[in-house]
Amino acid sequence: MKLTEAAEATQSLFDAPSPAVITLYDADGEAVVSPVWFRVNEGAFEVVMAIGDRKLARLQRDPRCVLLIFETVPPFRGVQARGRATLTPDHGAEARLAIASRYLGAERGRRYADMERRPPGVVVSLPTANARTWDLRRTLP
Repeated sequence: MKLTEAAEATQSLFDAPSPAVITLYDADGEAVVSPVWFRVNEGAFEVVMAIGDRKLARLQRDPRCVLLIFETVPPFRGVQARGRATLTPDHGAEARLAIASRYLGAERGRRYADMERRPPGVVVSLPTANARTWDLRRTLP
């Protein structure tokens, strides 16, 4: 099912602090999977990575990645976005603050995103248009 067709059914998955992982590729082609926080913004899934993070270095070398967002409770919905990531600076830590606040709440999100404590970040974007969704509602007993 295409994401655009299932937007209403998956919106609560995107609004919640749902678990997500990103798969990146080492220089030797080996897949490396890491947990991440995300948001959906202006037609893209966004993740922030700090400058100096090994995940970011992998993406700079090979921009191919897979983002998997999922639920751990029924109906076990999920989304997979696959493609070449676009990397842009996170000016003023705006994306980091928005994403951290989704997962931690406003105050803790502000402390987490504090530019005095954290290195600058890069926004990793994958378009939502080609993402695939699933929902196990019909197959559950």
